[in-house]
Amino acid sequence: MTVVAWTGYGGGGGRSRQMQKLYERGVKYGVEMLWQKHLDGYDYSLLIVIFSLESDVLPYSIRVLLEAAVRNCDGFLMKKEDVMNILDWKTKQSNVEVPFFPARVLLQDFTGIPAMVDFAAMREAVKTLGGDPKKVHPACPTDLTVDHSLQIDFNKCAIQNAPNPGGGDLQKAGKLSPLRVQPKKLLCRGQTTCRGSCDSGELGRNSGKFSSQIENTPILCPFHLQPVPEPETVLKNQEVEFGRNRERLQFFKWSSRVFKNVAVIPPGTGMAHQVNLEYLSRVVFEEKDFLFPDSVVGTDSHITMVNGVGILGWGVGGIETEAVMLGLPVSLTLPEVVGCELTGSSNPFVTSIDVVLGITKHLRQVGVAGKFVEFFGSGVSQLSIVDRTTIANMCPEYGAILSFFPVDNVTLKHLEHTGIEEPPDKTVWEPVLYLKNKKHVIKINLNSIVPSVSGPKRPQDRVAVTDMKSDFRACLNEKVGFKGFQIAAEKQNDVVSIHYEGSEYKLAHGSVVIAAVISCTNNCNPSVMLAAGLLAKKAVEAGLRVKPYIRTSLSPGSGMVTHYLSSSGVLPYLSKLGFEIVGYGCSTCVGNTAPLSEAVLNAVKQGDLVTCGVLSGSKNFEGRLCDCVRANYLASPPLVVAYAIAGTVNIDFQTEPLGTDSTGKNIYLHDIWPSREEVHQIEEEHVVLSMFKALKEKIEMGNKRWSSLEAPDSVLFPWDLKSTYIRCPSFFDKLTKEPVALQPIENAHVLLYLGDSVTTDHISPAGSIARSSAAAKYLTNRGLTPREFNSYGARRGNDAVMTRGTFANIKLFNKFIGKPAPKTVHFPSGQTLDVFEAAELYQKEGIPLIILAGKKYGSGNSRDWAAKGPYLLGVKAVLAESYEKIHKDHLIGIGIAPLQFLPGENADSLGLSGRETFSLTFPEELSPGVTLNIKTSTGKVFSVIASFENDVEITLYKHGGLLNFVARKFS
Repeated sequence: MTVVAWTGYGGGGGRSRQMQKLYERGVKYGVEMLWQKHLDGYDYSLLIVIFSLESDVLPYSIRVLLEAAVRNCDGFLMKKEDVMNILDWKTKQSNVEVPFFPARVLLQDFTGIPAMVDFAAMREAVKTLGGDPKKVHPACPTDLTVDHSLQIDFNKCAIQNAPNPGGGDLQKAGKLSPLRVQPKKLLCRGQTTCRGSCDSGELGRNSGKFSSQIENTPILCPFHLQPVPEPETVLKNQEVEFGRNRERLQFFKWSSRVFKNVAVIPPGTGMAHQVNLEYLSRVVFEEKDFLFPDSVVGTDSHITMVNGVGILGWGVGGIETEAVMLGLPVSLTLPEVVGCELTGSSNPFVTSIDVVLGITKHLRQVGVAGKFVEFFGSGVSQLSIVDRTTIANMCPEYGAILSFFPVDNVTLKHLEHTGIEEPPDKTVWEPVLYLKNKKHVIKINLNSIVPSVSGPKRPQDRVAVTDMKSDFRACLNEKVGFKGFQIAAEKQNDVVSIHYEGSEYKLAHGSVVIAAVISCTNNCNPSVMLAAGLLAKKAVEAGLRVKPYIRTSLSPGSGMVTHYLSSSGVLPYLSKLGFEIVGYGCSTCVGNTAPLSEAVLNAVKQGDLVTCGVLSGSKNFEGRLCDCVRANYLASPPLVVAYAIAGTVNIDFQTEPLGTDSTGKNIYLHDIWPSREEVHQIEEEHVVLSMFKALKEKIEMGNKRWSSLEAPDSVLFPWDLKSTYIRCPSFFDKLTKEPVALQPIENAHVLLYLGDSVTTDHISPAGSIARSSAAAKYLTNRGLTPREFNSYGARRGNDAVMTRGTFANIKLFNKFIGKPAPKTVHFPSGQTLDVFEAAELYQKEGIPLIILAGKKYGSGNSRDWAAKGPYLLGVKAVLAESYEKIHKDHLIGIGIAPLQFLPGENADSLGLSGRETFSLTFPEELSPGVTLNIKTSTGKVFSVIASFENDVEITLYKHGGLLNFVARKFS
């Protein structure tokens, strides 16, 4: 790496002739151009010209880090040494910490509302300390998508039931829309305003006449060619969602009015991942005639989706994101970059989801945790943009910080097709084979990838579709674990009859009871969604159906999916099979599906059946979809439809039929599987510029409910003490102008004694609020009924609810209890209590708490409440064998000490029971990786590592966390 020139030029922002010549010469010879304001603040810029020599080049993802470092170098938050460390990446990787200033921030509603609540509370704290609350604004452009999550109240089975209105404001919200939520007889699955009897014969004859819709353009029902408005289930679910979430929507609107640099994407538009890709992504950022690469961090692990279009981005969680919003950089270890060379091409039956699962398993096996993965090779050019975003989006599942596809001609073609305005001056940086040392390159031949699913309990447990039946049978035999259910041999063929809607059906082990087609995260790819639609079309035309007791749903990530499914004519076929659109956002994948019928629940209980959920999502931990569904499989959208038709995962698609047609002929999967050519043709015809333009118009126009929603515009948010949705958190209650000295942890009890792979799902509350939980008791005491509880996600702005929901997961395995349950032991009294109740007793007694854990503590999605919740429970430290980095950063960011056993040691090897009390003292000069001594009440003394990686983390911990640190800066 050679720095060729540092050249200054006069103000005004334009290029001098000398610079233009250097620029043109640089483009010709593969030179990178980087601009920045001069360190001394003068009105001119520096030009750094860096030659990419063949034997010594920076990976493209590192070049983006370098550009941001140069542009933001101020000698304080970004120092010259940081820039030089990035330049010297080859020798400094994995050894130094570097700051990174992303161009923008993305929040979704689940994690966005606590971030904005913290900003509102910070204004209160700054005022209390004598500062000016008006100064509290995000310094970095921030977009917030309102409806990342969606609770399903209506679907094909539940639409005739009374809705679950959630929060107590439904009656107030009734004035917002003329829509009346009333039971109505379904005639065309989901197209409920069409009058008439619909059958497969009429469907086939009218299949080519289905018109497109995105906002108010009429849809013609292919059954009778009558106009149909937006699917009624969408409108009904939106009505109920707007009612139950009125308080937080008003808070979001207040935030967009009061805080500068905050833009709110209105409800009813789409979820964060897809709106980010379709609308917010810029590839090249323009600011005052200044061009630089787009980059983003956000409050979700799957921000990485945009890496497929050459935008550097990853999820860092709410606490770090708030810091970026306040103008601070993200700190990361200068990453090792692993090259992933793709060669060959996949066979026609392989979808992009199969490619995703194949790459996920391979990269997890070779180990890329905490690294950047950068794709190159001949196989990359064969992947469309949506294929690339699908692959990049799954990188959290194999532990990488991000997976990156550099900008190339495929990216530029995508920008032209989607109507994104081209920058006035554009340079294409071609990917290069940058790693000559083969040990840093992983090779994956796309020819080796076969159609697969993942499960039954973890996304990394890939199963070839051809092996599905034998693998499931093996899971029944295996002892209870990640791949086992331990069903006695004599019970494995048990069958339980159920009566549903006047017919008799039989349930057995492997029966599918939930099937959800989701187009978010790893299924945003139009090709797989269209493949599901085409498969549904062929299935309906062949006379195949889905059993009515199966909870089916279709929840696209944005209205664009509805548009191309409609315009391509496949949406009514999906609806005919029960896959009608229920809304836009996370639903089944976070446990928000409509309840299973009593008949199914009773049969599962009676036969102790291992029933299954099949969904095209990215998470399938046991109990996540539904308490009674023990096996969950991740599959591509067309395979979700196929398994729903089959009604079981206990099937060999190669030798066993899905069903029979009207003549009794067997119909096999290969008979209705769409060819790649069919899918490609439909994709070319319908995934076009107009869809992206329509989405942009929809976002910019908003909707009537959002536009008419009243919200305050005061400097300080007027907290309603009676609100169960929005509450001023207690993080700043004891804030002082200066941080106090680090206090020792003395005679701390263990709140929970946990094993390996405890995920943020186990820690952070999500999904529905169980009626017997501590959070339910809190809400009941405030006059709410169970149907008004709503979900934890909707109540993330209330710390009292979220604290009570921390460690409330029914699958939490606490060694003190010996079985999965959200319980623990309060040792002073010997009582077995809910985790919150025990922690509350400890706090009243003035006893600090710690958590004992095994390997990979905090794995899974990044969730700030997985750290905030334990902090508010009184947890002072976590002692684990290893951590997921994002979660460890969150612990530090909230003020919890991450302690780590010495290599080779753990609680068992040290003879710890967890019933002891623990004491430790922090040295006055705390340093990264320092070794501390812990003394127990039994007299045992052992050493642990304080898992702080740099001085910034230590500074934050000394301040009691990031929020306190930033609040002190403003005051």
